[in-house]
Amino acid sequence: MREQKHLTPYGNKPMVTPIVSAVNYEYVSFEILRQITDGEIDGYTYHRDDNPTVRMVEKKIAEMEKAQDCVICTSGMAALTMIFLTYLKAGDNLLTFHDVYGANYKVSLILEKFGVDVTWLNAYDQDKVADAVKDNTTMIFCETPSNPLVKVLDIEYLRKQANRVGARLVVDNTFATPYHQLPLTMGADLVVHSATKGLGGHNDLMAGAICCSTKEYYDELWFTRQAIGTTLDPFPASLLERGLKTFDIRAAKMAENAMVIAEFLADHPKVTKIYYPGLKSDPGYETACKQMTNGFGGMLAFDVGQTQDDAKKFVEKLKLIYHAVSLGCTETLVCLPVLTTMLYLPEERRTMFDVRNNTVRLSAGIEDAQALIDDLKQALE
Repeated sequence: MREQKHLTPYGNKPMVTPIVSAVNYEYVSFEILRQITDGEIDGYTYHRDDNPTVRMVEKKIAEMEKAQDCVICTSGMAALTMIFLTYLKAGDNLLTFHDVYGANYKVSLILEKFGVDVTWLNAYDQDKVADAVKDNTTMIFCETPSNPLVKVLDIEYLRKQANRVGARLVVDNTFATPYHQLPLTMGADLVVHSATKGLGGHNDLMAGAICCSTKEYYDELWFTRQAIGTTLDPFPASLLERGLKTFDIRAAKMAENAMVIAEFLADHPKVTKIYYPGLKSDPGYETACKQMTNGFGGMLAFDVGQTQDDAKKFVEKLKLIYHAVSLGCTETLVCLPVLTTMLYLPEERRTMFDVRNNTVRLSAGIEDAQALIDDLKQALE
């Protein structure tokens, strides 16, 4: 759709996709105005419609996710909100889980203002999905593994439940990334990413991506993006493409480090709870083994001591590991969800799905594994 055969006029293909910063394009003749595709002019005309740099990155992410196509936008939350705006209306029921990024709670309040009914479940209560699905359920949305407690949901099971009422299944694959999980191959209709995280990987861009199982989904979401103006700027798109070149290497090392860290923390007396689907003791281990490949991802969570002060003291003593939000980057990061990613949620909502005041979320980077263990060990002393 609206693709050009040649991105540049050069005789040879450049090794790096050129950054096309043009917002406006000159019509070479009136003839192009007659070339209508799906109600839009065929070809690049205005940045809000499409951009050559952005389009190249969309194709690469679509290939990674085994998708028909991909729509890139300004952030992960913009991507998810675009999906909600496109496919939910007053009277619809959205079935989702407490175990999602906290900003989704804010979006749910907006949806409820417009008449959308939202049902919340604990990811550990997946067996209740069958009873929670309503006749007016038009969408099931989940993160797997979830943020921040890396709980694993069975995508194929959710697909079966969605099929009962003809609902769409939307999966946030930010934590797993396409290196470890391909939800579209297991029945998801749409896969959403905060491309700011693992796909970009360097803390230097913000972007969102929606991977589509059909061309129809792509066309519909392209229309929404064009209408509301969430098209990504070409400069972060170029940075995202650069990040994708090292994606597999980074994802592999992050998963390797996360596994080593999880095994260390699981045996430490000051760690009172640990969440990582790669551990056999984790409730999601069997499902993760079924639907994840190449390891179990770079994200884990754990409780330090008994109080928030215990967790704060631990974080403050870290020397190599950074105290920062975001995830999926080359540096190892930790944060306290109750003070950051889950700050938006009322306390009673956080505690009902096990996010405690002393819970720490860790995003494994690509540093030397032993150096990370040494840092964790001294901070826990």
